[in-house]
Amino acid sequence: MEKIERQRLTGERALFKSSGLEIRDTIFDDGESPLKESRDIALYGCMFKWKYPLWYCENITVDNCTVFDMGRAGIWYTNNISVKDTLIEAPKNFRRCVGLSIENTDMVNAAETLWHCEDVRLKDVTAKGDYFAMNCTDFEADGLRLAGNYPFDGCSDIVVKNSTLLSKDAFWNCERVRVENSFISGEYLGWNSRDMTFVNCTIESLQGLCYIEGLKLVNCKLINTTLAFEYSTVDAEVTGKIDSVKNPISGRIVCGGIDELIMDDADEARTEIIYR
Repeated sequence: MEKIERQRLTGERALFKSSGLEIRDTIFDDGESPLKESRDIALYGCMFKWKYPLWYCENITVDNCTVFDMGRAGIWYTNNISVKDTLIEAPKNFRRCVGLSIENTDMVNAAETLWHCEDVRLKDVTAKGDYFAMNCTDFEADGLRLAGNYPFDGCSDIVVKNSTLLSKDAFWNCERVRVENSFISGEYLGWNSRDMTFVNCTIESLQGLCYIEGLKLVNCKLINTTLAFEYSTVDAEVTGKIDSVKNPISGRIVCGGIDELIMDDADEARTEIIYR
């Protein structure tokens, strides 16, 4: 591969339609779309200080790089990309990408980030911002630390493990979601979704887990979780008590107790409640 090292590249499309480059310790500044339409590019220790650095690209490695605030909308329509040990300050990153791996990376302004992406793998990622990961499919996250509302709206085939989500309205309008060994705090969790499973999770939510078809909880804690399961079909095994449950459609709830059970708009015979 041709090597570029310790350069400061400016101007629009500075390395437009490049191929087979190893770029080290280089600054991209004062010019849009420096690597647009490029292929087989490896970036190490580089800095992106302007907009749209990687659009319509293929086979990209980003390692130990920095994307500054003005590097917004940085990686769109790009396939087969690996991002590792990187700090991303800019919002609206990663749109309509396929084959995306992000590891040990901080996204300090992740507003409207990771939209319409497919085949995504996150490992030890920290993100802060609303509307994270909207309309994604085939998405796995392990060790995600997210603070921001409305994440994972309209997603399908999602697996989240060993993660912490401080997120109102998480996982709305989703299909086939599995969350394991995680902590979630936020109102209105999981509404209007199908086939949603939580395993060994701790959940705090006002009116959470409602309007779900095929909700399953395995060995979960519901802490300060009120008005749960409204209009949901549920199979729940909960450790300890539940503060309140309201109008589940049908199913089974196993728990240590329910402080307030509201069944004013439900057929009680269709939901089995077992206290242990």
